[in-house]
Amino acid sequence: MGKQTNYSPTFPMFPGGATTFTNSDTAYLPTPSVIYVGVTGDVKVTTAQGDDTVFVAVPAGQVIPVQVIRVWATGTTASSLLRIY
Repeated sequence: MGKQTNYSPTFPMFPGGATTFTNSDTAYLPTPSVIYVGVTGDVKVTTAQGDDTVFVAVPAGQVIPVQVIRVWATGTTASSLLRIY
């Protein structure tokens, strides 16, 4: 059976908050979030469904369009990241 495709049916279409955070290879974000990239680079994440993946060469000013629960320090070269929740 495939993975569930909607982690949070209550995730807002227009999120109410945004904040900086520290990338970590061990800690999760407080809530599932989408990530804004301020400076171009790779972003390694764990998705809300538990998949580890790397978004390669994400341009500055882009939002990664998937809910994530971790942004890894190892494998992430992009900077000035914000989590939007």
